[in-house]
Amino acid sequence: MPSRTPDTHPALTAELRRAGYYPDLVRDVLDVALGDEDVVAQLVHAETTFDVAEVRRHLTVLVLTPTRLVSAHVDDHPADSEHPSASAAATTESVPLSELRSVTLTHVMADPEKHRSGDLAVEITLAVGWGSVSRVDLEPAQCPDPECDADHGLTGQITPDDVVVRVSSEAEGRDAVRAATDFARRLSALSSVTARR
Repeated sequence: MPSRTPDTHPALTAELRRAGYYPDLVRDVLDVALGDEDVVAQLVHAETTFDVAEVRRHLTVLVLTPTRLVSAHVDDHPADSEHPSASAAATTESVPLSELRSVTLTHVMADPEKHRSGDLAVEITLAVGWGSVSRVDLEPAQCPDPECDADHGLTGQITPDDVVVRVSSEAEGRDAVRAATDFARRLSALSSVTARR
């Protein structure tokens, strides 16, 4: 019987257990990525997507250490004709805080005219970019001449898209939005301190 690794990050383990998505597997892959570093903050986000033929589960975990942002993403792979048993793929990436290029937090506020200082967003989207992955959005280029019917090619925008986590109070609850906001605050603070060094 294999021996269990001592739990050096109990708060992270508790969050993984609360998410309920292969907590021991996720903890093991994170232990490898974290090494001996302390955990400053964590964000655990479980998501379920519905396809025409199946339900797929995903888990994204962001862990902040004093020097790095460690991300983990876990996906279900259901059994099919080629793979008789279900499996899961877990990928981790470690990024030095000095390499972070952007930390973007989009707040969606209900009834903005009634907003009071300290009110929580109903939804937030945290996007962290370090230049590993970018999304390209293309559209037909427009011509200012309304009579022109020539093909002007495409125009587009490149957006950093290394990791994006969307948390909604309607889907995950207000505590999840608060936790994601707190994580983003700590990440922004640590990344700005590291950038000034």
